[in-house]
Amino acid sequence: MDATQIMKADDKKEKKEEEVVHLRREIGLLPAACFIIGTVVGSGIFIAPKGVLINSGSVGLSLLVWVLCGVLSLFGALCYAELGTSFTKSGGHYTYLLETLGPLPAFLRLWVEFLFIRPAVASYVSLAFGRYVVEPFFAPCAAPTVLIKIVSILGLTFVVAVNCWSVTWASRTQITLTFVKMFALVLIIVPGVIALAKGKTENFQNGFEVDSLTLDRLPLAFYNGLYAYGGWFYLNFVTEEVINPNRNIPLAIICSMVTVTVCYVLVNVAYYTMMTPAELLLSDAVAVTFANRAFEGLASVIPFLVALSCLGALNGGFFGSPRMLFVGAREGHWPPIFSMIHIRRHTPLPAVLLLYPLVVVMLITGEIYQLINFASFARWFFIALATLGMLIHRYRFPLHPRPFKVPLVIAVTFTVVCFFIVGLSLYSDPWNTGRSCALTLTGVPVYYVTVYRFRLPHRWRRIFNYCSMHLQILLEVTQQEVQTY
Repeated sequence: MDATQIMKADDKKEKKEEEVVHLRREIGLLPAACFIIGTVVGSGIFIAPKGVLINSGSVGLSLLVWVLCGVLSLFGALCYAELGTSFTKSGGHYTYLLETLGPLPAFLRLWVEFLFIRPAVASYVSLAFGRYVVEPFFAPCAAPTVLIKIVSILGLTFVVAVNCWSVTWASRTQITLTFVKMFALVLIIVPGVIALAKGKTENFQNGFEVDSLTLDRLPLAFYNGLYAYGGWFYLNFVTEEVINPNRNIPLAIICSMVTVTVCYVLVNVAYYTMMTPAELLLSDAVAVTFANRAFEGLASVIPFLVALSCLGALNGGFFGSPRMLFVGAREGHWPPIFSMIHIRRHTPLPAVLLLYPLVVVMLITGEIYQLINFASFARWFFIALATLGMLIHRYRFPLHPRPFKVPLVIAVTFTVVCFFIVGLSLYSDPWNTGRSCALTLTGVPVYYVTVYRFRLPHRWRRIFNYCSMHLQILLEVTQQEVQTY
């Protein structure tokens, strides 16, 4: 009888532990690798080739840019593997800046992420999704812009709903869409390689003409290439949800980035095998033009696969990025409501929902190539700051545990190249980068008024607390009951 009572008590205790509200470790090695690949391989490889070619000026140089962007992204990913295993909190860039350089740079990263970086990134991925869904129905005529934006908003709404509903469903959606997009890449690579093997090499002759290359436009070529590789850092946003992060984060990062780099270079080779540079520059949907050339019978399949690929990248962004806001709110750098999770679904519901209207507004008002340049300056500036912070932290705290340690030459090379590209971009595109820099600096007074010394009037605080309480009740969210780091 006593034994039975003890067993019942243990069962009750175990059940209570399962019902405790917190973010659970549910991401293994395969989901982690799929999460990175699925976020990286989105609209970029189907849109960015045009931007890379315009700014590099030749086929050979554009392929070189793709290779160098892949190597640079791998270097950055390795740096973030060290940061992710050294600091066990979720939050990515924000957490690493907070731990290495202090609260002001961390707050500014949080500020620009939700003011314009994340809305810009999500909106141009959404626009790519809408374009690839709509354009095949209107070819060869131009598709209505309004219809493209409506379909983009529908895709965005689906992704937000999945990420609000369940972490498990968001993870499964990501795995499924990753396999779909890899199939799409293979479908492009194979006919291109076959044509190349048969001697179709005329588009590669005189591939390194440098007459049209100008130094001021080269950083924009790298921005477009790096945009296509963007997403290698998203796994670091969910460190607290990765099973055995010390092993799985470095492994997932290395395997996924090598795979993506090889695929991207082969896809671009396939593009240039089947299309002339002039044809590529005239196309707003490169993969669709390629499909019409490579296999007419399956031409309608490619846009569908590309659209699903964009949806996967969008899903990965909405899965990872709200965790940065979640951690920032937990640290006191954002309103506490955003550090809460749903009591049954265990998703960071307020953080996900905040992004939705911001993305919709930028999606309606933005243009895709301007969005890339606009967001890239602040994104790469803070990535460079994070890796610089890692080097400073190594020097200041040499005994800090580092389960994975990237070679010093890789960390230094990545940091220097990032600062160089960011600095040169101020000269290449002063309008967009200047706006990006100015918007970043607007976070400084906000930090000193709302975080460093909370100086809001008492009446405002009362209204703010009242709204927060009712939002918490409406959304059914609460603070985590277990520390997950």
